Amino acid sequence: MSALALQRHSTLSHLDWLEAESIHILREVAGQCANPALLFSGGKDSLVLLRIAEKAFRPGRFPFPLLHIDTGHNYSEVIDFRDLRACQLNERLIVRSVEDSMRRGSVVLKSPGESRNKHQSVTLLEAIEEFGFDCCIGGARRDEEKARAKERIFSFRDEFGQWDPKNQRPELWDLYNARVHKGENIRAFPISNWTELDVWQYIERERLELPSIYFAHRRQVVRKGGLLQPVTDLTPACDDDLVEELSVRFRTVGDITCTAPVESAADTVARIIEETAATTITERGETRLDDQTSEASMEQRKKEGYF
Repeated sequence: MSALALQRHSTLSHLDWLEAESIHILREVAGQCANPALLFSGGKDSLVLLRIAEKAFRPGRFPFPLLHIDTGHNYSEVIDFRDLRACQLNERLIVRSVEDSMRRGSVVLKSPGESRNKHQSVTLLEAIEEFGFDCCIGGARRDEEKARAKERIFSFRDEFGQWDPKNQRPELWDLYNARVHKGENIRAFPISNWTELDVWQYIERERLELPSIYFAHRRQVVRKGGLLQPVTDLTPACDDDLVEELSVRFRTVGDITCTAPVESAADTVARIIEETAATTITERGETRLDDQTSEASMEQRKKEGYF
């Protein structure tokens, strides 16, 4: 290695290393897979993925479309930002809705108020079959939840879209195997080794724009099961609920019925980084109402085809 290369090697930051690994993974997907798609919701992790895809493939177009599985109950700020970002990049955005699956009868809710979040698995598998995707690229990270920590960067799914934690391919020396038979597919997670703090530091470094609900704002909430539930048309307060108006932000965004904000005064990326560095609770542990019961365990949902 030359002296110049050694000097550059020693000055790379941890974000440079993470970014380089993620670019390598995206290019492996593009090189090995015939018809991949990048899952894009408008959330912070998928926005980081978009920036990495820009660095991996620009000035050319992405070698995959963007795909969002919409529950129909997402925050409008995030959906609007999703559409804006796809338009700015001039990339193809495919949206498939859980509501379409409900009309087809492939998703049947137990009650009108049931969260649609876990039913995204059905709509995703239908979209994979419709377009013949052999790989879906997602923004999941190992630090989010213990089931995600078990998963490889290239996660094999069988012909039923199911994940078997005991049937995973080795990834020695960062060698990835995306070979699948017809009907099987891979879920690839380029930022699997990132932490929530890494994501926010990268957002700061790259000056990425985000939906406004990631920053502190005033919102009416009620306290349920130790979490804050926003008061909305979909999640109204009950008669015996104490409605409070607090300064909150969202650490993660998803279906309104299961995504909780946290109390916060962090209205800038720098202040969010300070809060994130100090917290000892994972973002899903503090913000996801649907992760509070064994029925909705992440591992079980992933075995059924979830992201």
